Amino acid sequence: MELVISNVSKMYKDGVWGLRDFSLTLKPGVLALLGPNGAGKSTLMRILATITKPTQGKVSWNGVDTVRSPDSIREVLGYLPQNFGIYPNLSAVEFLEYIAALKGLDWCMVRKRIQELLQVLNLFDISKRPLGSYSGGMKQRVGIAQALLNDPQLLIVDEPTAGLDPEERVRFRHLLSDLAGERIVILSTHIVSDAEAAATEVAVINHGHLLKFAVPEAFLQAMEGKVWQWVIPSVELNSVRQQQLVCSTVKRADGVHVRVVADSAPSSTAVSAVPMLEDSYLYLLTNANEAIGASGA
Repeated sequence: MELVISNVSKMYKDGVWGLRDFSLTLKPGVLALLGPNGAGKSTLMRILATITKPTQGKVSWNGVDTVRSPDSIREVLGYLPQNFGIYPNLSAVEFLEYIAALKGLDWCMVRKRIQELLQVLNLFDISKRPLGSYSGGMKQRVGIAQALLNDPQLLIVDEPTAGLDPEERVRFRHLLSDLAGERIVILSTHIVSDAEAAATEVAVINHGHLLKFAVPEAFLQAMEGKVWQWVIPSVELNSVRQQQLVCSTVKRADGVHVRVVADSAPSSTAVSAVPMLEDSYLYLLTNANEAIGASGA
């Protein structure tokens, strides 16, 4: 099982590039596609789901060109778009049965599969209520259920934890990890903690360009000796933020505990800290944006 993205670019009608020369080769596991809003994540998701075509480049599923033969990937695809629409008058069961019919799934298999998904996604007790009465998080879980109906080999989820409460987010992360054994899961998100919890590989994208693709451990190893913590008076915080890449701050009785990413110690009192994925993510984005600013692009 292999998904190959080769030098894919996408230009929109206004001349703006959504993606530029994007290449990845994926095998079973969870890929976290990390990037800020507008980075090109959704553009890539739509190309992989065969909703839109690339301007340049090629996507192959097990050696088959998905632009020329879109059914080769559609038959094994589960997709949850960022803006997921529902029919407010249908119940969760009715909606999932409707989606299953559109996908041409076997009816005997579908009934059992729907019951399983309602249990896994904590929807069983509300499955007969109309979807119009659901909260945002409940609707998101229904969206995840419809993406899993056909037990897909390729699962693409675009910002799936938006609207989920902390308990639901943890449950969904565990679900992704469980699903990844024999399939490719692509999780598009700007929430670093989701990637940290579930991903076997991480790709960081910004302004349509792939900045880095590696296992999470490689991101962390590259940040050794670049993460620092020190305590400053609260009156100095604004000044420090102007001079340093501040990842987080915590106010305590002895002052503000600041976490900074820098190539060298920002202060004689700063101590080295254990890197986290968010440190690497912010470091990559900041360097990329500074390079764009310097080039005038």
